[in-house]
Amino acid sequence: MESNPAPTASLVIIGNEVLSGRTKDANLAYLGAQLAEMGIRMMEVRIVPDIEANIVEAVNALRARYSYVFTTGGIGPTHDDITSACIAAAFGVKLIRHPDAMAVLAAHYAATGAEFNDARKKMAEVPEGATLVENPVSKAPGFRIGNVYVFAGIPRIMQAMFDSVRGELTTGAKIASRTVSCRLGEGTLAEGLGAIQTRHPGIDIGSYPYFAGGGFGVSLVLRGTDEAALDTAAEEVRGLIRSLGGEPVEGEPVKEEAAK
Repeated sequence: MESNPAPTASLVIIGNEVLSGRTKDANLAYLGAQLAEMGIRMMEVRIVPDIEANIVEAVNALRARYSYVFTTGGIGPTHDDITSACIAAAFGVKLIRHPDAMAVLAAHYAATGAEFNDARKKMAEVPEGATLVENPVSKAPGFRIGNVYVFAGIPRIMQAMFDSVRGELTTGAKIASRTVSCRLGEGTLAEGLGAIQTRHPGIDIGSYPYFAGGGFGVSLVLRGTDEAALDTAAEEVRGLIRSLGGEPVEGEPVKEEAAK
């Protein structure tokens, strides 16, 4: 596994059911956390409908901008599962039935006694030149072409597919974090927090208000790859909170609801 100071990633979540609110996406949280552990920065996420032009545009824009593009959803057997065909269109190659994918699926359905019909054979279709990504859960593979990794949308399957490829990803310095919470308002903290950010340009500082225990507060999250710099910046945040009459608390409180 190679090392790189700043590999980047993006995610394309594909499916009308996510945009409609019917399906609650869980893949972003998993991928974001896993990639951060590997030192790969998730830079952009797009949610697109089951429309070819939208998928092609998103994939082509993101694969030119970031080290990796991951897609989730749309590689099943039904009419609205169009991701594989769209990725082929994005790369300007033919869609083929991969012989290895056909063999895996044929064996799987023979073992289960289910018919290996045309709809199920569709799950063996990948862009010409793609490499299969193993699916130990339900056997229907994902695939990789160029820097684009195409995964299923079902979280358990997506996670298994990611595990199959994580060893081939170029990694960077692990992205660590510190969280300091308090009962002060964002408006009270804003000026001093901005000054701390200016002094520590290598640290990403985010402010996240919440409502808990009958009152408002804010969690200040610092992220970066330099542990010493993180500790220094976090101590400055604690000092700022105390100077404004607040009490810093390590970590995030149990939140009843988000607040702005």
